[in-house]
Amino acid sequence: MTQSNRDYSEKRDFIRMQIETAITLTQGRHHHEATCLDLSSTGMQVLAATSLQMGDKVRVHIRSEHPELKGLEAETEVVRVAEHEDGRQSLGLAILSMS
Repeated sequence: MTQSNRDYSEKRDFIRMQIETAITLTQGRHHHEATCLDLSSTGMQVLAATSLQMGDKVRVHIRSEHPELKGLEAETEVVRVAEHEDGRQSLGLAILSMS
C-alpha cells in the first residue's frame, strides 16, 4: 500500500464530529479564545485569531456545559495552517495526549 493510500485509509478510520464549540488555546502564557469546528480521536480543526506556526505545541481546553463532566484537555501540535483575510487562522491540530 502506498503512503497516500494509507493516509487516505487512516483518515477514513476516524469519524469527525462537527461540533462548532468555544475552546481556549494556551501556548505558554498566551491564551486565545477560538472555535473548534470538528473533532476526531486524532485531531481537530480550529478557527482562531492567532499567529501560530506548523510544529507549535498548544494546549486545548474544551469546556463542558454539564457540571458533572470535566471537559476535555489536550496537548496538540499544529499540523496545518491556513490564513484568512480577516487575520484569523484555520488550524489543523494533531492530538498528542488527552487528560
